[in-house]
Amino acid sequence: MSDGAAAQATGVSELSAGRTAWARNLAAPIRGFLHAETGGAIALVVAAIAALLWSNSPWSDSYTSVWETRLAVELGHHGIALDLREWVNQGLMTLFFLVVGLEAKRELDLGELRERQRLAIPVMAGLGGMAAAAAVYLAINAGGEGAGGWGAAISTDTALALGALALVTRGRAIRLRVFLLTVVVIDDLVALLVIAVVYTDTIDVVALAVALGFFAALFGLRWAGPWRTPVAAAVGIGMWVALLESGIDPVISGLVVGLVTSAYPPSRDDLERSTELTRSFREQPTPELAYSARASLTSAISLNERLQYRLLPWTSKVVVPLFALANAGIHFTSALLSDAVSSPVTLGIVAAYVIGKPVGILGAAWLGTRTWWFGGGRLTVTWPALVGTAASAGIGFTVSLLVASLAFSGGLLDQAKFGVMAAAVLSPGLAWLAFKVMARLPAETRARQLGATAEQIIDLAEDVDPERDHLRGAVDAPVTLVEYGDFQCPYCAAAAPLIAKLLDHFGDELRYVWRHLPLTDVHPAAQVAAEAAEAASAQGRFWELHDLLLGDEGTLAISDIYRHASSLELDIAQFSDDLNHRRHARRVAEDVQSADASGVSGTPTFFINGRRHQGVYDVDTLTRELKTAARAGRAQAATMSAT
Repeated sequence: MSDGAAAQATGVSELSAGRTAWARNLAAPIRGFLHAETGGAIALVVAAIAALLWSNSPWSDSYTSVWETRLAVELGHHGIALDLREWVNQGLMTLFFLVVGLEAKRELDLGELRERQRLAIPVMAGLGGMAAAAAVYLAINAGGEGAGGWGAAISTDTALALGALALVTRGRAIRLRVFLLTVVVIDDLVALLVIAVVYTDTIDVVALAVALGFFAALFGLRWAGPWRTPVAAAVGIGMWVALLESGIDPVISGLVVGLVTSAYPPSRDDLERSTELTRSFREQPTPELAYSARASLTSAISLNERLQYRLLPWTSKVVVPLFALANAGIHFTSALLSDAVSSPVTLGIVAAYVIGKPVGILGAAWLGTRTWWFGGGRLTVTWPALVGTAASAGIGFTVSLLVASLAFSGGLLDQAKFGVMAAAVLSPGLAWLAFKVMARLPAETRARQLGATAEQIIDLAEDVDPERDHLRGAVDAPVTLVEYGDFQCPYCAAAAPLIAKLLDHFGDELRYVWRHLPLTDVHPAAQVAAEAAEAASAQGRFWELHDLLLGDEGTLAISDIYRHASSLELDIAQFSDDLNHRRHARRVAEDVQSADASGVSGTPTFFINGRRHQGVYDVDTLTRELKTAARAGRAQAATMSAT
């Protein structure tokens, strides 16, 4: 995407892939998180299998001895001494929960949950799932020696649940993923509070007060300058140490910090300022200008997304698998297997996750949609899809093993671990079965379910006006694809043949709209090209000149514009007069204003039925998104006609 000078430095050979620079380097955040979590889930499973093989090998004694090795960090007479397993569970896992909190905050600021009323049902579903799971576990273990371990049966594993959902839906169900993400964030937050309240023997009030003080300082640093990053890191470490000393599991610090780290899209003003500073550095390569340019480029992207970009690969593919390696090792014996099959702890955990969790989520979601319950709300997903999503939430691993290690020891701990892993195998199977059944539902039923869901959030600030906007395709088409483009942008030129293929493929079901967003800071000829296109429009030849200009983006100059105008046999005198007097500058400025209002900062940016398209824009991806929009439109039309 032509967000800055770096866009021009990208080789032309990469254009054919149909990916923006943003997509190549960072991907769309929501899909990047999804893909990383899917890969992380696979790495987690591999690590868990490795732990089981290690703990049942001839070298099984080394499994215990390695993870119980003490590691101390000391400064003078003060220090922290933990075994390696505790460093993983309480140290590295803090980074994992930080990333979970960051992604949840991004959804609250920019995603599906920025309309706060949409938050109610998934929050209720998360709480309902935990309550039902705890109730099922206690029903089986009431009065027994395992009753105190109910906390090990309530929390969903974020990496495995999202990974399982991505695998059974082939990574296409973004709304389901957002719903599940909200559920597991509430899940994690409550589970960590349960650890602090139920499974912490004593709390050092002074240390807890110090931790709260560090958090207040960290919150205040949100409004600090570019120097805040190293200071915030030091304050965050201080908060972690204070929580550790207080007796509360310090991993909660990661989740809390993530939930207060705001996300925002890069503004066009910030990007233009970064371009100016980069050019200044190119002309005068001084240390001061180098620092200013770097600071400007960094601050253009929110800290939330920068942290996700840096941490997500490490947490999903290193930290979580390392946690599994340290905690999933169970030495299987005939006695353990015999005890586990009849153990109330094992059976309680399996039943809680496989039955209690999905039923609780579905029941709480149903309650949240009742009009007599605070007015009710509409689900953002269909009920059949929610069944599969709820089954995916029945995978407990990370926090479950964490709580189990606090609540149990010896044989009971091994039985609890066995139950957690059994549930982690059964729940994805149930999710797969649920989605297979959903796929076999009659088309009318699925359309009716889809039509009953909440309407998608509209990102496009200015509605398409057929009297004003430049349209290709059927005027009354059910699906609208809007592109904000720049005639000198190489990525817009690369997208042009893809758009032609889509229009040919969808026929009367698709209309395409071009809106101007000349990025004059990096493309000096873009503004005059946009005005030239409007001058051609005044003579009824907008699309003809549009196609020629995009075909000439690399060497676009005023002479090229006039050459193309002549080839179209335009009235050159009128055309030249329009350009000289800038008669169409206001029309271009209106498009730019609508882009700013819609949060668009680079080109090309696409909107499908008013919803901003994130990530790659190859033919397959856009075709899939357009088909989804078409199905949703037909379902909504069918619902309206039925009523």
